Amino acid sequence: QVQLIESGGGLVQAGGSLRLSCSASGRTFSSYIMAWFRQAPGKEREFVARITWSGDSAAYADSVKGRFTISRDNAKNAVDLHMNSLRPDDTAVYYCAAGSYGGGSRYFWSTWGQGTQVTVSS
Repeated sequence: QVQLIESGGGLVQAGGSLRLSCSASGRTFSSYIMAWFRQAPGKEREFVARITWSGDSAAYADSVKGRFTISRDNAKNAVDLHMNSLRPDDTAVYYCAAGSYGGGSRYFWSTWGQGTQVTVSS
């Protein structure tokens, strides 16, 4: 099983950009589907983006499509989230997750990072 540590959060003005990074320990990183989720104050955790084990396919929430890009480097055991055109409603704690495909539209997220705060000011 992997352990995940996020970094790169911070305060940015609306319209700005940030890159979040998630570093994983363990030799099995490349076998996991990786994803980013976020949780805003008073709201439930929501899906942001995910990427296949090989990095050849990604999926995004409608709210971030065209603004965020997820990527991974299996040689470095890392997955990044590039966030552009940030808006105040992107403010949240962002979590990295590792998981597997469960068939149909289901995914099982077995490991979570501790989260990193992103704050977008207007």
